[in-house]
Amino acid sequence: MKRDSDRDREIGIKPDIGVEPAIDEGGLSLHNLKTFTSLKNPVYRLYFLGMLGQRASMNMQMMTRSLLIFRITGSAAILGMTSLFNAVPQLALSLFGGVIADRVQKKYVLLAGLASSAVVSLGVALALTLGYLSVERSGSWWILAVASLFQGSIMGLMIPSRQAIIPEIVNEEQIMNAISLDALGMNTLRIMAPALSGFLIDAIGFKAVYFTMTGMYLIGLVFIALMPLTSTMTIRGSGAFAEIKEGFHYLRQESSLLIILAFSLFTVVLSMPYMLLLPVFTEDVLKVSASGLGVLISASGAGALVGSLVLASLPNRKRGFMLLASSLTLGLALAGFSFSSSWSLSLALIVFVGLGQAGRMSLSNTLLQSYSEEEYRGRIMSIYMMQFGLQSFSSFAAGLLAEGVGIQWAIGGFAMVLVFLCIMALFFVPRLRKLD
Repeated sequence: MKRDSDRDREIGIKPDIGVEPAIDEGGLSLHNLKTFTSLKNPVYRLYFLGMLGQRASMNMQMMTRSLLIFRITGSAAILGMTSLFNAVPQLALSLFGGVIADRVQKKYVLLAGLASSAVVSLGVALALTLGYLSVERSGSWWILAVASLFQGSIMGLMIPSRQAIIPEIVNEEQIMNAISLDALGMNTLRIMAPALSGFLIDAIGFKAVYFTMTGMYLIGLVFIALMPLTSTMTIRGSGAFAEIKEGFHYLRQESSLLIILAFSLFTVVLSMPYMLLLPVFTEDVLKVSASGLGVLISASGAGALVGSLVLASLPNRKRGFMLLASSLTLGLALAGFSFSSSWSLSLALIVFVGLGQAGRMSLSNTLLQSYSEEEYRGRIMSIYMMQFGLQSFSSFAAGLLAEGVGIQWAIGGFAMVLVFLCIMALFFVPRLRKLD
């Protein structure tokens, strides 16, 4: 869809970011490995390192906040409910984040998001240090709920830009490689960050984790500040709501995008609640400490790391089929993990949970970026990122269900529905299966 020239005007010039072509001179040197080709791009390296700071903090927070809330309240339902404080603003603001991503320099959005996240984590750290937030104060969990509210707002406005900036840095053939390497960095941190968090909690306390998170956000901010501008800034005559409506109109015309988004939504809603409710498994089923919880999340990260490495090395073919296969692997492994009461078996199964999760995330992201027109990419990614807000509602539902039937049947039931959905899609949705 073309816009009238008198309603749009471009400000700035998209820089030549100097994407280096892959060179194959023969041999098996690391320099020639396709797996790491996007890292040859200096701008992508800055983005990659900047996002490592953010994702280190996110992985530390994912475990620490859930464990702290559960230790304060002892309630899976409250643990699930707290996730709603993160989900509501993320859902409400994500579409506006997409409009921002399509209008302004994404670098500026990332800088604002990292700085704001550092302020939120520092506030929680100070509340823990001063005693306003502690395991002994049963009503103090509201501080974490408010922090989740602010963090959800930040993520809703920031994540569409974080995702949509990648095609502005690398060429089209490298999009899957760049997204897979981005996931590789996140999953490497899933191995280290939760384990580090568990040891910090056991040795020093929860406040040590939040101070460390603040530092990681600030380190990420420095790397993003060093990036050049990657796109033009566009001022349009239409308002934000008109832009959102236009994005949905474009989506309705693109059936491939609709199918990818619908499948991703159901997969996230059915699979992701386990992560928020993992402290219930470790405290009530597996009977392990905070360090054990960290090790469990790290094992999931190890599986995801392998999945990301494999995807970064693969050509851009049969990505729809790989998306379905990854999601089926995720569902089967999660069902097995849910009903396991053995520490060693749970540790093995959660590796495959991470493997399937990495494939699902990277492939759905790549397909959406590849099939979206550049003009609408930010808004399409904002709709995609809304699923992570909806994930919190499913976590809340799973937490309530766990109060009635137990955590194993709650998460295991969701996983079995996911397995059924994947099998049905493999046989009856050929359009998704045949996507390249």
